[in-house]
Amino acid sequence: MVSSMRRGREALCLLLSLLLLSTWEVGSGQLHYSVLEEAKHGTFVGRIAQDLGLELAEPVPRLFRRGGRSAECSIHPEVIVDRPLQVFYVDVEVKDINDNPPIFPMAVKTIRFHESRLLDSRFPLEGASDADIGVNALLSYKLSSSEFFFLDVQTNDELSQSLSLVLGKSLDREETAEVNLLLVATDGGKPELTGTLQILIQVLDVNDNEPSFAQPVYRVKLLENAPNGTLVVKLNASDADEGSNSEIVYSLSSDVYSTTQTKFKIDPSSGEIRTNAKLDYEENKSYEIQVVASDKGTPSMSGHCKISVKLVDINDNTPEIAITSLSLPIQEDAPLGTVIALITVSDRDSGTNGQVTCSLMPHVPFKLVSTFKNYYSLVLDSALDRESISDYTVVVTARDGGSPSLWATASVSAEAPKASSRAMVGAAGPESTLVDVNVYLIIAICAVSSLLVLTLLLYTALRCSAPPPEGACGPGKPTLVCSSAVGSWSYSQQRRSQRVCSGEGPPKTDLMAFSPSLPQGPGSAEERQQLSDSEHIAKVLRDLMSLSEVTEILEYFIVD
Repeated sequence: MVSSMRRGREALCLLLSLLLLSTWEVGSGQLHYSVLEEAKHGTFVGRIAQDLGLELAEPVPRLFRRGGRSAECSIHPEVIVDRPLQVFYVDVEVKDINDNPPIFPMAVKTIRFHESRLLDSRFPLEGASDADIGVNALLSYKLSSSEFFFLDVQTNDELSQSLSLVLGKSLDREETAEVNLLLVATDGGKPELTGTLQILIQVLDVNDNEPSFAQPVYRVKLLENAPNGTLVVKLNASDADEGSNSEIVYSLSSDVYSTTQTKFKIDPSSGEIRTNAKLDYEENKSYEIQVVASDKGTPSMSGHCKISVKLVDINDNTPEIAITSLSLPIQEDAPLGTVIALITVSDRDSGTNGQVTCSLMPHVPFKLVSTFKNYYSLVLDSALDRESISDYTVVVTARDGGSPSLWATASVSAEAPKASSRAMVGAAGPESTLVDVNVYLIIAICAVSSLLVLTLLLYTALRCSAPPPEGACGPGKPTLVCSSAVGSWSYSQQRRSQRVCSGEGPPKTDLMAFSPSLPQGPGSAEERQQLSDSEHIAKVLRDLMSLSEVTEILEYFIVD
């Protein structure tokens, strides 16, 4: 476009070299004219012949030739006049008009800025150009209003300027992803002409946002019999970043208990949490699951949330019955209200499903009495008649309050022996019922007592068979004497002078036991002599006390 304009100027200069008008100057055979660059064809520039002082009446026609041309804005044609030959120089100045607006290299410029760029970051811009000259080519720039950028213009010389786009406020792609600016270039002509450049700034993302959930805690209720693979909740975290910085991967937190991790699983891509094992309300009533959402940025950022799972109990446990028998068998003449057994019921379910009621089979002489929550007593409600029914089988039914209700049964077998089976012990003693255990105990006691008496008799016979140095009950110097209504026992300082004398009189239940004098051991006579009299007496006393205690215990059991 500029070259075509220049060619137009050359043609105009040729035209102006022939058409002379306007102001002129004569000096040393040179003429000076000026003309506007956009003058139309045939525009009057000046009178060369008149300005050169040539007589127009001269009969000889004088021929004018253009001697040369220049591409400059000042045209210097040479005018040659024949007859006589003369050369005149003409200077025609082509004056510029503001007919060219400023032009940028492109209409739209796209610039990419990372949102993490620091303040005062600069981006160079290429300025506009103007085909005009002089004042018409002097350009000024103005940037449209923006809270993020401003324009910095550095002037190198009169016609050279450096433009820079400067970041004045931090960018945040999540708030402002693009910034549109308009740069206007204005020349110095009259009237002013302008050129524009549209600047599109794209804010590039950095991983500066962590994934976030819609709520920090999700509360879910789930039936305890939910099948494996049941959907618990579908999480949908969001990330304000873009690209890989916004791609999210879900996982269970490492803080989650291992038991919880075995019960639930999470899909890394979709965020779906599903059951992974059987759930049991009686084993665990609730679970807390910590979930982590991590993006794929570098470095990765993560968000967290918690899922609180509450299990809903269903009636899947039957009641349990525990029976403790107290008064079995039941005496035929047992009074009313006699406690036969204690019954405890339980149910692992909760709420209504765990509320248990007990009942008996009809038409039995017993009833249930509630003593405490889930505790009952089975008591006699009416008189027993062994001649009618000797054995009773009582069925206890426990039923919970679930829907549908679950129940369990247990039975108690009760025998009613005749009242005449009682036995009397002693004329003056109290009445008591002899059971097999007491009979066996008495037999054992009698056997032990008989063995003890036999041992004492054998010992006495052996001792009395030895010839004493003094009479059987001869005089001596006893230091210890035990006597009772049935006999006496004496001890002297001589080691073999123990004597047992039997007395007369009615036998008593208090049986006296005496310390026997056993034969000497294999030790030497000196060693046996070392046993002092006091030690021997103490040993005899201990033996007597031990045997006395055994006798008293035997008497206690016999009397009872």
